[in-house]
Amino acid sequence: MTTAHEHDASLRFSYDSERRARIVTEALAPEIDQIEDPRSAATVDRDGDTLEVRITAADLVALRAGVNSWTRLVEVAETVGLQ
Repeated sequence: MTTAHEHDASLRFSYDSERRARIVTEALAPEIDQIEDPRSAATVDRDGDTLEVRITAADLVALRAGVNSWTRLVEVAETVGLQ
């Protein structure tokens, strides 16, 4: 059964350099395939020094959960390479 994703949100994160944006994007890549939820989906793209996470969801509760999850994932990914 396929659920239509009628709601969406885009999160954009700008970094000091294209390299930093690439590192964060690469750190997030495995999460795309690991998070399975029939009510929502996400994509991660980068354009230069800007990372965009696009979340689509079947309902607003799933959209809010997706936004919260991906915001936390980006926060963690931003720590990659900083130690």
